[in-house]
Amino acid sequence: MDAKTQTKEPDETYKKREASSRAKPGPSPKRKGAAARTDAPENEAGDKSAGQAKPGLLSLPRRRPYLSIAVLIVLLLVAAGLVLWWLNARQYESTDDAFIDARTVTIGAEISGRVTDVAVTDNQPVKAGDILLRIDDADYQANLKQADAGVAAAQAEIADVQAQIEAQNAKIDAAQKQVAQAQAALDFAKAEDQRNRELLAKGTATQQQAQQAASTLRQDQAALDSAQANAAAAKSQIVVLQAQGKSAEAKLNQAKASQDQAHTTLSRTAITAPVAGHATSISVGQGTYAQPGQVLMMFVPDEVWVKANFKETQLDLMRPGQPVDIDIDAYPEKSFHGRVDSIQAGSGTAFSLLPAENATGNFVKVVQRVPVKIVFDKPPGVLLGPGLSVVPTVKVR
Repeated sequence: MDAKTQTKEPDETYKKREASSRAKPGPSPKRKGAAARTDAPENEAGDKSAGQAKPGLLSLPRRRPYLSIAVLIVLLLVAAGLVLWWLNARQYESTDDAFIDARTVTIGAEISGRVTDVAVTDNQPVKAGDILLRIDDADYQANLKQADAGVAAAQAEIADVQAQIEAQNAKIDAAQKQVAQAQAALDFAKAEDQRNRELLAKGTATQQQAQQAASTLRQDQAALDSAQANAAAAKSQIVVLQAQGKSAEAKLNQAKASQDQAHTTLSRTAITAPVAGHATSISVGQGTYAQPGQVLMMFVPDEVWVKANFKETQLDLMRPGQPVDIDIDAYPEKSFHGRVDSIQAGSGTAFSLLPAENATGNFVKVVQRVPVKIVFDKPPGVLLGPGLSVVPTVKVR
């Protein structure tokens, strides 16, 4: 190997390194001499690797518009959904502070006595007028019979007085006839006496005839006075009998009042259901001695409603008659529908047993809740009672 060859080798090596360093950023369009030929295999390998990388680099800008469009569409859909949700949600007012409510009836004894029969069991459905329990009625039956006897006696007394009044009226009629008869006899006697006086004055009648006529006149006058006295006595007696009749009628009214009271008391021995519903919390059994006012059981009517405590800020658009969708926790798979019946004229705290006193200086403003009554039709086969949790949703727009 000569010296020229040795000097060329470093130059070629340097050119190769320079060519390879220039080829790293990218293929050069101008390649000259042996350096280009020497670097050809290396550049071909670089071109292949670059060719393999080019599809990914070229496809990335192509994918970015589709991705941006997809993201934009998703954002628009989300925004539209939020707007629709807001437009729909603002039409409704809802609260979870709501419960089933009813006018629970306390069944108690109105009279004293021993319980002879409890006709129902706990939570048994009953109809209006069904017997719930009975109290021993023996004493009250006796009282009723005694009252019936009093009524019969008063009626008999009235009948007797009426008979006496009728008889006395007959006596009055007879006395008045006697008065009329005596008056007629007296009038005739007066005429005879006057005629005999005139005849005696003329001398055509004797003194005896005149005296006889005068005596007859006095007798007829006495008979008239007696008849008039009898008629007056008969009339005064009828007044007494009429007073007795009024007294007998008063006794009859009193006896009838006692009879009605006995009937009422006897009817209270059978305690009945005031309306259709369920008997609950039965606290007595057969043989228990009941006292007036004692609670014997509780009664829950079938008529129930929803008592929803809405915030005062939710009542702006709420009105009676608006439709309500009702969700009851006890029946999650069933839907109930009702309407707003009324809105209480005041917050719940205003009618509480111990209302808040805000004039003490320790006032903290709290959003008040107002009870709203919601009525609905209870479907058959659904048992609802006071206290069940409810979520009502009122459509206010």
